[in-house]
Amino acid sequence: MAESTQENIKENIKENIKESTQENIKKIKDSIRAIEDFPKKGILFRDITTALKDKTILKLMIDELYEQFKDEKIDYIAGIESRGFIFGMPLAYKLNCGFIPIRKPNKLPAEVISQEYELEYGKDKIEIHKDALKKSDRVLIIDDLLATGGTAQAAAKLISSVANVAGLAFVIELCDLKGRQKLPSNIKTVSLVKY
Repeated sequence: MAESTQENIKENIKENIKESTQENIKKIKDSIRAIEDFPKKGILFRDITTALKDKTILKLMIDELYEQFKDEKIDYIAGIESRGFIFGMPLAYKLNCGFIPIRKPNKLPAEVISQEYELEYGKDKIEIHKDALKKSDRVLIIDDLLATGGTAQAAAKLISSVANVAGLAFVIELCDLKGRQKLPSNIKTVSLVKY
């Protein structure tokens, strides 16, 4: 009888957490402003600055990301320049791990390794310090937005060339752009808010 009661309590706790998470995600989504025709006509821009300025929402975003990865044994957060830095640093603090910046070219002072990727009209690349990681490290890659997936795919390739990618995390995912399809299917990928 006592065992059955313990199981019921555990199930109730899980259900309350799930409901709380759904409420939190709704609060986060409601705080993100939509701007029409930015940066050009026909684009609906999801402006995260309205969520960032609200201390309660900022805390919810970090807490929800933490809940998703707290049991993953993360050694480092790798934040994609520049908004990945915004979420990566507090999440690294909360997960008690280090932070590695994934930078645009010519921003890091020491020897780097890089990964090139395709843009709509050309190419770009991202870099980390060559000595930032070792093969046994487990790394969570983070950015604010998953859109077409090109930068996130390049980040996953870059990190996996020198360490283990433990997951990919985003605050927003623009599902119509199918960026998730470019990401490794065997790696945990989380986005808090989906449009």
